[in-house]
Amino acid sequence: AKMAAAASELLTGWCLFGLALLAILIFCWVYVRKYQSRRESEVISTITAIFALAVALISSALLPVDIFLVSYMKNQNGTFKDWADANVSRQIEDTVLYGYYTLYSIILFCVFLWIPFVYFYYEEKEEDDGNTCSQVKTALKYTLGFVTICAVLLLIGAFVPLDIPNKKNSTEWEKVKLLFEEFGSSHGLTALSFSISSLTVIGMLAAITYTAYGMSALPLNLIKGTTSAAYERLENTEDIEEVEQHLLRIKSKCRDGRPLSSRDRRTVQQLEERLRTLRRRERHLESVEKSWWTKFCEAIRPLKIVWGVFFIIVALLFTVSLFLSNLDKALHSAGFDSGFIILGTNLTNPLNMLLPVLQTVFPLDYILITTIVMYFIFTSMAGIRNMGIWFFWIRLYKIRRGKTRPQALLFLCMILLLIVLHTSYMIYSLAPQYVMYGSQKYLVQ
Repeated sequence: AKMAAAASELLTGWCLFGLALLAILIFCWVYVRKYQSRRESEVISTITAIFALAVALISSALLPVDIFLVSYMKNQNGTFKDWADANVSRQIEDTVLYGYYTLYSIILFCVFLWIPFVYFYYEEKEEDDGNTCSQVKTALKYTLGFVTICAVLLLIGAFVPLDIPNKKNSTEWEKVKLLFEEFGSSHGLTALSFSISSLTVIGMLAAITYTAYGMSALPLNLIKGTTSAAYERLENTEDIEEVEQHLLRIKSKCRDGRPLSSRDRRTVQQLEERLRTLRRRERHLESVEKSWWTKFCEAIRPLKIVWGVFFIIVALLFTVSLFLSNLDKALHSAGFDSGFIILGTNLTNPLNMLLPVLQTVFPLDYILITTIVMYFIFTSMAGIRNMGIWFFWIRLYKIRRGKTRPQALLFLCMILLLIVLHTSYMIYSLAPQYVMYGSQKYLVQ
């Protein structure tokens, strides 16, 4: 009976996971197809962008799943449920652990090998339309630099942080042998942890740049709204009338038979070209104004304003929670050597108080923690979309609907992968007690 109950619970969980995975893949496909350029799109870059974006979303969703599984196996008094015996609980915990290792390894693979290779392959294809073998060789040559950086990080993480016992009689060969024995016993997890931590630092810089901007830009854009098609069409009509009047003034000079000067002829050509462009834009705006999507957006305009105000309140809540949590670490933690770990909560954190209260009504707390994680992802996407891809003060690429180059989409996905790593770490500062222990309670013997 216990095995049947456990199998039923696991089957339900896997079905929900499959539906969530299908929804994520559909969203990634729609998002990439919506923003990629129609003229410069390529199959390999499109597949890479969809895959990397899906990995970012799945990795961000793994933390709420982890909290749910750990809490779901226990009763309110802290004891395990009947079906969750030692073997079943260990099985579930190992599955989640392997999920973390797998997804983080895929992130390393994407950041250091696959995305750079596709980027350089497409750059080489634009510069030289030669054979595919030469493009692959050149792309591999440039990608080798990223692979070297990854190998250096893995080696540093594998050997440097280890605490080697200092024996006076041990030789250098014994010390090196001990290094490899320790590396084998940890199965390379220290190397993976150090590499992921290094990428998390870069993700922190990306979150400071893009996520912070998106947390303010997304709600303000929802409240402010966009210019309506009818208003743009009115402005376009005024521009057409202005250009036509300018053309009439120039052409009126030759009514008595005198030819136009070369300067006037060039001006007439430029104005006629602009007039054709404005008329094409007028036809486009007319079709947009009559489309069902425009009417739908106008109908839900009040809902967008409500969502904008809600996102501003959420951003303020996160700011206060992060400030109090970090202030608590600065005042009451064990210090730098322990990673600023704290035992218990000394300062009241509003989000850390809200989540345990929502635990009383299933599944409000899981919905909220999932919303928080998705909020960080979508604000990061909004920040990248509004700012574009920058290298210090130089704008590399713009993110525009239907006009985004494949290189920009690859950069967007790589930045999102780095931000996801930092988000998984930052969630622990937002609600440390809840995220660490879920709804578990300590059972006094």
